[in-house]
Amino acid sequence: MSGIIAQNVGRHGGLIKASSGGGGAWTLISTVTASASADISFTSGLDSTYDEYCFKFINIHPETDGVDFTFQGSTDTGSSYGVTTTHTYFNAYHNESGSASALNYEGSADIASGTDEIELIREEKLSADNDHCGCGFLYLFSPSSTTFVKHYTARTQANHSADFSMDSYIAGYFNSTSAIDAIRFSVNSGNIDSGTISMYGIS
Repeated sequence: MSGIIAQNVGRHGGLIKASSGGGGAWTLISTVTASASADISFTSGLDSTYDEYCFKFINIHPETDGVDFTFQGSTDTGSSYGVTTTHTYFNAYHNESGSASALNYEGSADIASGTDEIELIREEKLSADNDHCGCGFLYLFSPSSTTFVKHYTARTQANHSADFSMDSYIAGYFNSTSAIDAIRFSVNSGNIDSGTISMYGIS
């Protein structure tokens, strides 16, 4: 591999070069660390500099047990959120005792041209146990386009409040030709007690 050394791949700071199998250079734009925060918002740096952005969320720990972890977009740099979206959701789970497991299409999590919060960890499942958290990533494509809708994909892994491992897949689009210039992450009850979210631009 040429350029930046391979050991930098996946690091949570600086400039990252993807492996030779694909992708480009990752530039860390900003990082926000929660501390009993009502939400984590990115209201700058999301512009036409990059065609692809990635948000990585690490060790998201809620204040309240059994909550949804969600996101939404803004077209006015965070003055308001609730861009019309359409998306789909499925997940796999397995509990600690090994007595229950499944792969599910979560139809009740779908949004059809709605402005609701977009669930990344859903059905009030994110655990607030001291050793529990949720991690994952969200990709947003061409957010500054004024021609096309804005597609996104996400994957999360979390501790369910009933001691399950939850592996979730989310994909959809913001049904707007206005530029998406801010993203907000939140939980549906209480605060985000701790955790870190970083925004990268991918060239």
